[in-house]
Amino acid sequence: MATDIGRAMEEVITTIGMNWKVGIRNGDTSTTERAKQKKQMPEVLIITPESLHLLIGQKGYAAIFSSLKIIAVDEWHELLGSKRGVQVELAVSRIVGSRQSTVDSPQLKSLTIDNSPLSIWGISATIGNLQEASDVLLSPLNRKKIKMLESNFSPPMGGGDLEGAGVMVKAEMKKQIEVESIFPDEIEKYPWAGHLGIKLVHKILPIIHESKTTLIFINTRGMSEIWYQQILNASPDLAGAIALHHGSVERELREWVEENLHTGKLKAVVCTASLDLGVDFRPVETVIQVGSPKGVARFLQRAGRSGHQPDAISKIYFLPTHSLELIEAAALKSAIKEELIESRVPMLLCYDVLMQWLCTLAISDGFVADEIFEEIRSTYCYSEITVDEWQQILHNLTSGGNALQQYDEYKKVEIIENVFRVTSRRIAMRHRLHIGTIVSEPMMKVQLLHGGFIGVIEEWFISRLTPGEVFSLAGRKLEYVSSKDMTAYVRKSTAKKSIVPSWQGGRMPLSANLGKKLRETLNQAGVGSQELGVGSWESRVKISNAELRTPNYELDILKPLFELQQQLSHLPKANELLIEQIETDEGYHLFVYPFEGRLVHEAMAAILAYRISRITPITFSFAMNDYGFELLSDQPIPLDDSNVYELFSPENLFEDIQRSVNSTEMAKRKFRDIATIGGLIFQGMPGERKKARHLQASASLLFNVFNEYEPHNLLLRQAYNEVFSQQMEETRLRDMLNRIQRSKIILTFPNRYTPFCFPIKVDSMREDLSSEKLEDRVRKMQSELIK
Repeated sequence: MATDIGRAMEEVITTIGMNWKVGIRNGDTSTTERAKQKKQMPEVLIITPESLHLLIGQKGYAAIFSSLKIIAVDEWHELLGSKRGVQVELAVSRIVGSRQSTVDSPQLKSLTIDNSPLSIWGISATIGNLQEASDVLLSPLNRKKIKMLESNFSPPMGGGDLEGAGVMVKAEMKKQIEVESIFPDEIEKYPWAGHLGIKLVHKILPIIHESKTTLIFINTRGMSEIWYQQILNASPDLAGAIALHHGSVERELREWVEENLHTGKLKAVVCTASLDLGVDFRPVETVIQVGSPKGVARFLQRAGRSGHQPDAISKIYFLPTHSLELIEAAALKSAIKEELIESRVPMLLCYDVLMQWLCTLAISDGFVADEIFEEIRSTYCYSEITVDEWQQILHNLTSGGNALQQYDEYKKVEIIENVFRVTSRRIAMRHRLHIGTIVSEPMMKVQLLHGGFIGVIEEWFISRLTPGEVFSLAGRKLEYVSSKDMTAYVRKSTAKKSIVPSWQGGRMPLSANLGKKLRETLNQAGVGSQELGVGSWESRVKISNAELRTPNYELDILKPLFELQQQLSHLPKANELLIEQIETDEGYHLFVYPFEGRLVHEAMAAILAYRISRITPITFSFAMNDYGFELLSDQPIPLDDSNVYELFSPENLFEDIQRSVNSTEMAKRKFRDIATIGGLIFQGMPGERKKARHLQASASLLFNVFNEYEPHNLLLRQAYNEVFSQQMEETRLRDMLNRIQRSKIILTFPNRYTPFCFPIKVDSMREDLSSEKLEDRVRKMQSELIK
């Protein structure tokens, strides 16, 4: 994205004859280029939040920003709601603050700060809470103005009255988006997730051939590798005209793909979220989304990669990976029509990011505690931080806090003449190496024995391989040879079969907005165009394009499935919660369908199991997907009309979460990321990074120490808060339970699996069976159910 913006800017600058330079500063920028920038900053610097913090971590950084006129934060919706957004807030607060005072540094005593107006721009295409997004970004600027007005000073950075502090520029023109679903030849009455997409490869080949350039978005890197191979197998003539792009592909290859997308030399690119954002590839005419994007904003973002010119129509095809995802296609169309875009909730009180930030300031020119405290409170994230919390953070940085004060390694910052500084070169170097908030699994480089790099892959995946095994990466089949110093050595392979890598965290949960539209869309199921009939897709091929685009067409296609669901159980409406109780040879099944997403269902399954166990001693196993969840027991489950509303009550929710889920174990895993960001855990030098299990062991040890000796530690508290708010989505869970209390709960007792519960049942079998065995087992189950 940085490269793309730089290219576009240089084109404009050259065309109008300006003598400006455009520079890029990120993790890929060479040391030589950074040194040049330090001597003479370009007129335009395109930079990431991490690199901006590194810039502020240099001695005399105020001189760099003294003549700054504009800060433009592109794709602000993607940063807002994440710790990278908090990094931006802190950097903006410091830049605004540095223009109002001379930093306490010998080099900068005589520096004259340019007090000319500073503009801050936030740019975003798809976000529901636009005003809040503006408030978060402009908070340091607006609070500075408030303070100056209270002191009877006229603010020098432009704008006298507070109402004019932020201006919203919004296009009234509406982007035309065409959404078209790709239908299978036959709708399975018993669908299951994941298998259908690949079988529809032949359906997208005509789309690829008829379009100038097509982007095929896949939700996970592992599946993108499979799709790339399958498209090539189905259409060998595309060799050389189709490419693969995701975050683990080597940078040079990614840049080659991007360049050839710009020039229109590529016919198709299989990609992940790596090409989601703001990149302007004008030759792209068509986008294909494989599988549900799980959110309206993400779908719109990807649709916008096509037709990237004024008045052009963005064309996006939706290809389901199982039949029920066609309901999501109908829900997405409805949400787009209503402009129901997700909001991004800003993060609050991220103590780990604050600790890292204070160390960044301490390795540069240092900071005075009282001055920087007011500046930090000017940000949206830390506006509610208390003096007590602030003192605890300073205590942790200077002496390791109550629990770690015996260990010198945690005494990072010294107070010299009232200024907090890092004087140790070793601590400063370590800190600079790990500035950032993206904590991922340790990555290993993948290199050919006698050649260049192929890409990167997570260490846990490589650790499971034995020499001779073949896996896929960057569209190539590679035979694993050996590993050394975080590099996996491979050779090319001609094997027909290969292991497809899986990356951690590949499953995205359904957004609240899409879940809401999904429930509303089910209200229309079976009500659509009766004249279209119920036959197979072959009986529909003569239907005109106008009929193909009717709002309820996906639901008409699914009518046989809905009719079977209604016949065996019930088809829930938006104001209903369906619960199915089924007895099989396996045991007693309880299926619940809130349509609230995987994370909420995981938490709700645990809470429901706990609440039922208080009625009678009973044990359960869980399974869930985005539509519902299953509780399975070897004894009858005591849930009926007399207690069902009580079991789904929002009362005592927080306490029941703590009792039902191993929140301590979940918090321990979350604490590893927080401790890494906060600088308590050192990940190792480049090329010698510690293994994940060593990092987890260090984090577990610290977690236990804090639990025992410093139970009110801020990072410990943050770990639990993040588990409840992010991992378990407590707010959304509470909203769901309140909605259920106002809804009608429908209890049914089917004598066999239903179309809605079948995909959940299949998901519960995945861990025990290979993909081939799973498919055989599913086919057998389907044929038995149909009989």
